[in-house]
Amino acid sequence: MRQIFFDTETTGLNPEQGDRVVDIGCVEMVNRQLTGRHLHFYLNPERDMPEEAFRVHGLSSEFLSDKPKFAQVVDEMLEFMRDAELVIHNAAFDVGFINAELKRCGRPLLHDCVSGVRDTLLMARDMFPGKANSLDALCRRLEVDNSNRGLHGAVKDAELLAEVYIRLTRGQDSLVIDDSATPTPGQGGDLEVAAIDLSAFDLPVIAATAEELVLHDKVLAELDKASGGNRIWQVAAPAEAAVPAT
Repeated sequence: MRQIFFDTETTGLNPEQGDRVVDIGCVEMVNRQLTGRHLHFYLNPERDMPEEAFRVHGLSSEFLSDKPKFAQVVDEMLEFMRDAELVIHNAAFDVGFINAELKRCGRPLLHDCVSGVRDTLLMARDMFPGKANSLDALCRRLEVDNSNRGLHGAVKDAELLAEVYIRLTRGQDSLVIDDSATPTPGQGGDLEVAAIDLSAFDLPVIAATAEELVLHDKVLAELDKASGGNRIWQVAAPAEAAVPAT
């Protein structure tokens, strides 16, 4: 599955009132692994930069004055994200701005170019109802290091969102998965293993240490938290611990 983690920075909050996109960041993930492919543009918004927006992302009118206009990068952007699923935090905001830019260029809307859009803000609200679910809040809650975020930036925020998404969907705590040894169905490599009678062996039973049990309980607690309290597997207390001391 190919996904593009997507973020923008803008001159304001309302594209219908003339606000424009000034920063676009795309980060590619395939089958839950970052590929290292990024796409990043600073854009000339063809208007002034309000002070409120400048305080958010630090992109001045002077800095952006020699950058390309959206119409000059639209083809490269659409080609990069074509047929992928976009993953966006507060998707309505970014999609609304990009669609406004696409309309100015006479291009089809974003949903016509991608396979779908997934909103991590909605996912987080379902998982953590009543709590703050900004990207910074999720980084703190899910222990994603955002210490070097500083001002908002489209590529950096897209990278953070990728890590947040992995932890929201829980499967592992890292974006690095080595599945190169996994055989591909239908391409050979099937092994025939002879049956072994295990009754001939006296297999030792090795009990977990107290430290290992504590670590195991910690992992189960993290799974329970990440699943919103829907963890199914419960570990029964050891038989000797079930008998109260007299």
